[in-house]
Amino acid sequence: MSVYSIKYTQDIPSTIDKVWDFVSSPMNLKEITPVSMNFIVTSHSIPEKIYAGMMITYKVSPVLGIPLNWCTEITQVSHLQYFVDEQREGPYRIWHHQHILEEIQGGVRMIDIIHYKVPFGILGKLANILFVKKQLKGIFEFRFKRVEEIFGKMK
Repeated sequence: MSVYSIKYTQDIPSTIDKVWDFVSSPMNLKEITPVSMNFIVTSHSIPEKIYAGMMITYKVSPVLGIPLNWCTEITQVSHLQYFVDEQREGPYRIWHHQHILEEIQGGVRMIDIIHYKVPFGILGKLANILFVKKQLKGIFEFRFKRVEEIFGKMK
């Protein structure tokens, strides 16, 4: 069983309250997702803030513009510290994403730790090598730039 792990870290020159306010709003996910993914939140009457047990549905087109349904559950929330989302339906066999915030001198460190498994056995392993891992890297690089545009760069 090949479960892959990736970790991204970004230092943000803002307060933990402001960063939490942004990242804990499900509607802001579109703001930090590449336009090419055709990301659409499809949940109806979505609350402004996440909570443990919350289910969020999306449509996303990660490969060749083919739309896929994706459903994640917010499984854990610790206000101003972290939250975890896990895929319940979507393109991965396993998707577990930890969003961690830490106060640092001059701002906030945002850490994303993702554990994922691609379906289709050996074909999935090959797909991960050829494009899945690169695509995830591209998504987080885009997000890094968008967060810098929204909050500024650390000095």
